[in-house]
Amino acid sequence: MRMTNPSPRLSDILGRQGATLGAIGVGLAAYSTHAGGGELGRTASQFLILHAAALLGLAGAARGAALRRVAWLLFAGSTLALGTLLFSGDLAMRAFRDVSLFPFAAPIGGSLMILAWVALALVFAVPEQRAE
Repeated sequence: MRMTNPSPRLSDILGRQGATLGAIGVGLAAYSTHAGGGELGRTASQFLILHAAALLGLAGAARGAALRRVAWLLFAGSTLALGTLLFSGDLAMRAFRDVSLFPFAAPIGGSLMILAWVALALVFAVPEQRAE
């Protein structure tokens, strides 16, 4: 029985997360422009679109990588996606409803994004161990 490399399937998770953030970001940018989301709406959409591109890059990096690296990329990428959704969601709620998503949503989301970027720096600082 031949085992297939799970890396492409796992990397697709990051790809789906990135594509979803990108779609939400573009939709929010359009809505913000036409419904008066102001600076908060623009900032929220920019964070979504920029982090979507980062997640798509991580999906590419995860393809064919060693499983251990893929697991760390998936963890850091998912943390990045969650942080971006919390941060941008809170900004969007403030822009359109003048209320917070929940208390400290933006700082929690921002902190998750920072932690994810630091984790990614560490992942790429460690040489990849490939099985021979």
